[in-house]
Amino acid sequence: MIMKKIDITANINGIQLPLCIMNASGVLCSTDQELSNLLDSHSGGVVTKSCTSQPRKGNILPRYFEWNMGSINSMGLPNFGIHFYLGFLEEKKINKPIFLSISGLSTEENYYLIQKANQSSKVTAIELNLSCPNLIGKENVFGYNFDKISNFIEKIFKFNKKPLGIKLPPYFQDAHIKNIASILNQFPIFFVTCINSLPNGLFIDANKESVVICPKKGFGGIGGPIIKPFALANIRKFYTYLRKDISIIGCGGISSGKDIFEHILCGASAVQIGTQFMKEGVSVFERLKKELILILEKKNYSSLNNFKGKLKNLQ
Repeated sequence: MIMKKIDITANINGIQLPLCIMNASGVLCSTDQELSNLLDSHSGGVVTKSCTSQPRKGNILPRYFEWNMGSINSMGLPNFGIHFYLGFLEEKKINKPIFLSISGLSTEENYYLIQKANQSSKVTAIELNLSCPNLIGKENVFGYNFDKISNFIEKIFKFNKKPLGIKLPPYFQDAHIKNIASILNQFPIFFVTCINSLPNGLFIDANKESVVICPKKGFGGIGGPIIKPFALANIRKFYTYLRKDISIIGCGGISSGKDIFEHILCGASAVQIGTQFMKEGVSVFERLKKELILILEKKNYSSLNNFKGKLKNLQ
C-alpha cells in the first residue's frame, strides 16, 4: 500500500513555508544561540524577538510564570536592538523565511525600524507588533487605537517595500474586529498574526497570598491553552472580514496537532507556538508536525487547503 503524501507546507500571501508551524515572537528567539537553534530546527520559519531601535533590558524579574493551564508574563520587550538582529542575519546562511518582528515605542520609532528592515535582503517579511500589553508607562495597546491605526499604516506604505504583516491584540467584540479589518483591507497587508497574549491578567499564589510576577503589581499578558478559544474566535472573525489575499497566522493556546488543526479549520494559513515552545524547546516543532500529519491521515486530507477555513456551523 502506497501512503499518500501529506502536504503541510504553508503559503503566506506568496511566502512559502516548508512547514506551517513556526515560533511566536517573544519566546526563545532573542539571542544568537536561540535564533541559531531555530534556524537549525524543523520550524517552517523564524520569527525574531520584537525589537526596538536600541537594546532594552525589559521589566524586572520575575516576569514570567507558568501553570498547568497557561502562562503569565510582563517581559517589557527585552531585546538586543534591531542592529543586532540584522547583523545576525547577515552572518548566517538562511534556509527558511525570516520574519523580523518590530515593536517601536512610538510611531516614529516604528517608521525607523521598518526603514532599516527594508535595507536587509535577509528579511523575508516584517511582523509589526501593535499588540504588546506589557510596557510600563504605556498602558494603551496601540492595536486598540482605531483612530490612529489607519493614518499610521498609510504612512508606512509610502516607503515600505517589504512584505508586511501586523501582530494584533485579542479583540472581544465583533464590531471591533470588523472595524480593524476594514482598516487593514485598505492597504497591501500580507498577513495578520492573531492573537497576542490577553492583557491585564492576574495569577495568584494562594499559599503565599501574592502575585507571581513582579512588574505592574503582578498584572501581565496571559498565554497558553487557556486562551485558545479567544484565538480561534479572532481567527474565524478575521477570516470572515479580511480580504482573502490577507493571510492569517494563528497564535494562541497551541500545544498539540489537534490545536493546529482547529486554528487552520478556522482560517489560519500557518501557526505560531509560544508557551508550549517555552516548555519544550525546538523539539516541539517536530512533535506537532507528526501529530498534525496523523490527524490529516485519519481524515484522508492531503493538504491544509482541504479544510482551511471550512469550519461548519450547526444547522
